[in-house]
Amino acid sequence: MSALELGQSHRRPTSGPTFVYIILAALLLGGGYLVVPRFEWHAPRVMMTPDTDAIGLGSIDITASDRGTGLKSITASLLVGSAQHSLAAEQFDQPLMEKKLTFSLSSKSVSLKEGPAVLRLSARDRSWWRFFRGNETVIEKNVVIDITPPKLELIADDAYINFGGSGLVVFRTSEDMIRSGVKIGKYFFPGYKGQLKDPNISIVFFAHPYDVSEDEKAILVATDKAGNTRQMALPYTLKNVTYKKSSIAVSDEFIQSKVAPLLNDVAARQGSPKEIFIAVNRGLRKDNEDKITNLSQKTRGKILWSGTFSQLSNSKVEANFADARTYLYQGESIDSAYHLGFDLSVTKRYPVEAANSGVVVFVGDLGIYGNTVILDHGLGLATLYAHLSSMDVKEGESVKQRQIIGRTGETGLAIGDHLHFATLLHGVPVLPKEWWDSKWIKDNIQPKLDPSIEANAEPVRPAAQITRGKRR
Repeated sequence: MSALELGQSHRRPTSGPTFVYIILAALLLGGGYLVVPRFEWHAPRVMMTPDTDAIGLGSIDITASDRGTGLKSITASLLVGSAQHSLAAEQFDQPLMEKKLTFSLSSKSVSLKEGPAVLRLSARDRSWWRFFRGNETVIEKNVVIDITPPKLELIADDAYINFGGSGLVVFRTSEDMIRSGVKIGKYFFPGYKGQLKDPNISIVFFAHPYDVSEDEKAILVATDKAGNTRQMALPYTLKNVTYKKSSIAVSDEFIQSKVAPLLNDVAARQGSPKEIFIAVNRGLRKDNEDKITNLSQKTRGKILWSGTFSQLSNSKVEANFADARTYLYQGESIDSAYHLGFDLSVTKRYPVEAANSGVVVFVGDLGIYGNTVILDHGLGLATLYAHLSSMDVKEGESVKQRQIIGRTGETGLAIGDHLHFATLLHGVPVLPKEWWDSKWIKDNIQPKLDPSIEANAEPVRPAAQITRGKRR
């Protein structure tokens, strides 16, 4: 070792300061990772449903959402002159990404007078932006306070309705009406304007459905854009209609040959015969009927038919509407269902005619109904033709009365070649034979569609005269 080396002090580089810097940098980065998002600047979104310029007794929903730190509060208020009236307010202890509040003047500020006002909606998030006050969205909308229900005048009604049958009501409402119809049980049949000369006159085809008690009252309803509603009981006598009850035995051969092939789920086909039958008769049937209802509600806003509907020529009714069927397997009752149409038989592969003019809304396989055609006749009225062996029309095609649309068959759950024919009002099956009856059409339908109906309108009977028939 040299003298120079002996006389020189030996220093090693220290890592202390560098390590501290690394720690500080990590803390800063970590803190920034955690803290910076708290300063996000994206304001919440606020949406009102319905988006109306009139506030009344109807419910209004406020939906607020946030894509950052979450919601902290939502408020709704009305500014009338210099006064502010709270309609809804909620603070959230924990951040929410979305929240819906519902309010109406029926529960808040019922003392408010009708007239102009400003609806103020606000939503604030939990951000630390704006000196920890957070981001706020404020919407102010000029509205009119309206708590007066629309006018509702019954012009023409039905004195009698068959149990499971149809009716037609004509009524006049005020100009601010946006929705009307007949409500009975779980069903609603919408009304339609523009069918007669007076733009404030509406008509509605409705039913007293086969599965609604005779104690249920049909209610005529009209709602304006402020959500105010006026109701009126329909004064008709419910006529007693007797429906058949029957028991049908199902065999293993029938289940394997007709029922099981309708299941698309291979695993479901591996169940017991009883399980297979219930899966089709209960599950698949409901899916099929839901689809029929949806298709029937996509209806044209005008009448497409004319005169009496036609029964399949030379046909014989083999099974009636609303027959209550109980299914027996090996002597045990395993399920039940209503037969919601007429089974019409002639000869094999008999040409099927359109019952009246309309537009084809469905052509194809429909589970238990097999090959099916559905025609829309306007204003919620539709006819269904099922178990076809062939179909000769296309969706969207206009057809005339008595035009051939297919041929009878035994597809779906059909036993033997026949046509299953059904008449529907907004998806609700109704008595087909009424629409085949020229006298019923002449007495109950055509007079109410006369443009001079206002001059010929009969006096409306008071509610005290409403009577009900006996249970079927």
